[in-house]
Amino acid sequence: MRVLVVEDEQFMARILDIGLRREAIAVDVVHDGDSALEKVTVYDYDAVILDRDLPGVHGDEVCRRIVAMGLDCRILMLTAAGRLGDKVEGLGLGADDYLAKPFDFPELTARLRALYRRSPIAHPPVLTFADLRFDTHRRTVTRAGTQIRLTPKELAVLELLMRADGGVLSAEYLLDKAWDAHADPLTNAVRLVMHTLRKKLGRPQLVHTAISAGYYLGTS
Repeated sequence: MRVLVVEDEQFMARILDIGLRREAIAVDVVHDGDSALEKVTVYDYDAVILDRDLPGVHGDEVCRRIVAMGLDCRILMLTAAGRLGDKVEGLGLGADDYLAKPFDFPELTARLRALYRRSPIAHPPVLTFADLRFDTHRRTVTRAGTQIRLTPKELAVLELLMRADGGVLSAEYLLDKAWDAHADPLTNAVRLVMHTLRKKLGRPQLVHTAISAGYYLGTS
């Protein structure tokens, strides 16, 4: 999952950035409404965490414009305005969810994953492929009943592969969805993660390379 955090308070933005990355979520951070609108036209985000009281273009207007663009990304408003009327107003602007500050981080990530599952292509909370099982809520992976410990980046890439259900994903697509905007498009990071995934998932091999096309999960 790739998320855009739009938060003008630097300390809060940093907390969100660190916390979401620990949950195997790729994160870009901006601090004003103008930058947010620029980012969503360049990158394919799964969700936007949006503060309302932003410098430049107000958060409410950012929400309206994202909805008007017809983008697939979900909008979660995260703001200090937590009265019932504020929530009703925010949802009325087109936000998919609304969470008031202060908040508990596990609730934020749970809401994000719930929004992700409600995207145009339905995503079940537990993914399976052959004898591989990925509980996206608990962030645990098992193969034939044995737990496999993966890094946040390995979890992010494996989740994308499992959601593709055997479809080929290009290195460019994986880089766009599992890394942030600072990732070098010429990096070999995707290849290195695939190498470690193959080793950790064991035999018979599940992660395969489609020459000049990308990567996919398969049983042979």
